[in-house]
Parts: sequence; structure tokens; C-alpha cells
Amino acid sequence: MIAIGCDHAGVEMKNAVKEYLTEKGFELKDLGTNGEPCDYPVMAEKLCGEITSGNCEKGILICGTGIGMSIAANKIKGIRAALCADYFSTKYTRKHNDANVMCMGARTLGPGLASELAEIFLTTEFEGGRHQRRVDLITALENK
Repeated sequence: MIAIGCDHAGVEMKNAVKEYLTEKGFELKDLGTNGEPCDYPVMAEKLCGEITSGNCEKGILICGTGIGMSIAANKIKGIRAALCADYFSTKYTRKHNDANVMCMGARTLGPGLASELAEIFLTTEFEGGRHQRRVDLITALENK
């Protein structure tokens, strides 16, 4: 199960990404918002809770730039959120960082690119190996 959520700036993009991913066979849990005003830290906490509780495997967060969601999500223990705006960064945040939340900006990306990046994020596997040691170091930092 994949969690998806946004603030009010990201509703249209969230709906486009959700439709695309559903057509590709992904099972999504839409956490909103659906147009009502929403503070992005509240949505980030809600979505990340779905991941840290084990209800969802990964998450997609959308706000105006994706930056606020990234900052807020990375405050949650166990979350590795990455701002994704291009193919290479999206692919390698999964391969090398084992990111479990992708963040995107509705005012910086079009819905077509956002949808394709979401698919890349969700289908790219973590390489492990030497990268696991680095992810473990990140986890150690958050546990200090």
C-alpha cells in the first residue's frame, strides 16, 4: 500500500498522480487534502505515520514546491524523504538512500512528469551493499 497526500496547493497534481498509478496497478491510500486548506507539516506527519506504523510501505507528498513537505517529513523518525524533480535523483534516492517518501512540487513540475517520477520511485529497488552502511549511519544520526 502506498500513501499519498498533499496540501491545498497539490490537489490537482495528487489526483493526476493517483489516477496514473492506479491505472498502473498500484494500491493507494489517499490521505487528502481534497481542496480544503491544509498545513503541509500536518499532512507530512499524517502520511509518515502511515509508514512508520507499517500500514503503508512508501509515501508520496505534494505541496507547492515539495520543499516544505521534505523538511517536515524528515523530522519524523524512520522517514527518509527526498525532493524528487528529475529522473536521476528519483531513481538514485531509492537505489542508494532507500528513501521511503518522495516529495514533489505542484508549482515546479507538470502532472505527466510527476506521475512518471512517482512510478520510478515506486519501482526502483534499494541496492543495499555499501549503501546499507550509509543508511545505517543516517539512522544512527536520528537516534542521537
